[in-house]
This record gives sequence, structure tokens and C-alpha cells, in this order.
Amino acid sequence: MEPLERAEALRLLAGASYGRIVFTDRALPAIRPVNHVLVDDAVVIRTHDGAALTAAALGAAAAGVVVAYEADAIDPLTHLGWSVVVTGYARPVTEPHQLARYRALLRPWVASGMDHTVAIQPDLVTGYRLTAGPAAAE
Repeated sequence: MEPLERAEALRLLAGASYGRIVFTDRALPAIRPVNHVLVDDAVVIRTHDGAALTAAALGAAAAGVVVAYEADAIDPLTHLGWSVVVTGYARPVTEPHQLARYRALLRPWVASGMDHTVAIQPDLVTGYRLTAGPAAAE
């Protein structure tokens, strides 16, 4: 594994179409697959009214809620690829101009109404490239 610089990690993340968001739901870790877009280094996702993440982000108000967001591209045959994790505060997007911009850029994959938008500011970005190395001893 080779560590990635922040800029390269964010470039790879921007090229991925989906990832997994990790947050706390009733004092326990929760993970959800979501599609995203990277805008000005912020990871932007859309959620719906009943989503636990929506409740967590709206409940945290201006401070936001700490989350991790992970995306990767790993070949199942060669086991080569990359993995990036962004950790930071998720906050609901409420400014009308930003909402319109993000909604135009990000089409949710699910059919339910995705009426909320959440932006994650990446305070910590870690990434690794999985490269071919010497064969492991048997």
C-alpha cells in the first residue's frame, strides 16, 4: 500500500460515483451506500426525510455531525486499486443558490424523494493505492 497525497486522494474521490457514509445512529455506527459529487473539495450527498443521516445532520445544526466517507476502486481479480476516506463534519445545505447548484450536479440513484442535501467538509483525508508487490511466501 502506498499512501496518497491529499490532492490525489480528492481527485480519485471526485472520479468515483458512489461511496459509503459512516455516522452515528442512536450511539452506534451506521453505514449507508450513497452516490456523491465532489464540489470545491466538499463531498455532497442527498438524503430523504426519514434517513437517519438527515436526522443526525439536522439535529446537529450549525456545528454539524462527525462522519467518515469512504470510496474505492479495487479490482476483484488483481486486488489493485485505491481507497480514500474523508473524515469531517456533515452539515445540511440550506442556502438556496447552493441547493440549486448541488441538485443540478447530483442525481440520486434511489426513487424516493431526496429533499435534503448534506455537505461534508474534509478535515482529514487519507488514501492508499494498492499496488503490485513481491509475491507473498506460501
